[in-house]
Amino acid sequence: MVLEGLGLSVERRLGLGPTLIVRTALLAGEIDLYPEYTGNVAFFSGTESDPAWKTGESAYALALRLDAARGLVWLGRAPANNTWLIAVQGALARERGLATMLDFAGAVHDDRIRLAASTEFVESPAALPSFESAYGFRLPLSRIVSLPGGDTAVTARAAAEGISGINAGMVYGTDGALAALDLTVMSDPKGAQIVYEPAPVIRAGTLERHPQIRGALDRVFARLDADTLRRLNAAITVEGRTAAAVAAEWLGTQANRP
Repeated sequence: MVLEGLGLSVERRLGLGPTLIVRTALLAGEIDLYPEYTGNVAFFSGTESDPAWKTGESAYALALRLDAARGLVWLGRAPANNTWLIAVQGALARERGLATMLDFAGAVHDDRIRLAASTEFVESPAALPSFESAYGFRLPLSRIVSLPGGDTAVTARAAAEGISGINAGMVYGTDGALAALDLTVMSDPKGAQIVYEPAPVIRAGTLERHPQIRGALDRVFARLDADTLRRLNAAITVEGRTAAAVAAEWLGTQANRP
């Protein structure tokens, strides 16, 4: 929509498949640009153990450098981290003053946490074990409800509603459920997780031909903070509106902003 507003002809190629397939299409010149998460470059490049991926600035700089060699340009990123996080039932968070993973670790030690999460989140060294190592806690398997798949709408709702005694759930940082449910997201001050900030990635040749794309998309992505993305996602996943309608409405509210 933004590019069409610049007078460019846009062919939408939605539903190509998983991220790796879309990236392959970009590298092959089958598409010109798409939104990507900085943290995904860690896995594309086999550098996921590099600590640079744990902070926004350094992750973006590394993605920029690695992809420049492939003829790709990263435009401005959104100030929103869509990484794995843990959200706690609002009542418990208020009662215990839980706001960070340090606080969460204390609640685990006091045997107050029952977590709903995907099997991948529980078992992947990059997920729950990374939190446990960084914050010095160990959540017993008896306190975890492990679900197949990775539907955070299910884990978030279980935590918010206390289903089966669950009071914490695996979430992603920009999940729409976080705007709709009484949950408190635990911040990750020690950077246990790789940062996943969204930004447009464009072929260098395309940007050279249409340099106006950079400024237009930079302005849009700079306004997509975590709270905004949660509200927009909630309009789609909770209210059932179409992504196109939600995007058009939000862009309309931004039209007169400098």
